[in-house]
Amino acid sequence: MNRLFKVIGYLFTVLFALGAAVQYNDPDSLAWIMIYALAAIISLLFVLNKLKIIVPLVLGVLCFIGFVYLYPADFQGFDLNDGDIKTVELGREAFGLLIIALVFFIYTFGLKRKLKI
Repeated sequence: MNRLFKVIGYLFTVLFALGAAVQYNDPDSLAWIMIYALAAIISLLFVLNKLKIIVPLVLGVLCFIGFVYLYPADFQGFDLNDGDIKTVELGREAFGLLIIALVFFIYTFGLKRKLKI
């Protein structure tokens, strides 16, 4: 596997694990801990070359659908001082899913290059 993809995989393994760790005070913490923990596990499997191409592709599409579903109609930013707490929270959650989706699409691309499909 290309060194750049390995670095990205290691980086996001750590970042997603940290993301899971800081969800303890979220109103729906268990769901988000599980989402970020799963993203960290997928990232680690990517680095260890134990991941089939279909996994990040399907999960990336699902995360992107989640982004579209959660994205608030009146997005007001990420800072609680910018607007309504519920809208800000939905925006943060939506963009978290978008980040996961984009990373998983990068993994899919890396696996596709490795397989030369």
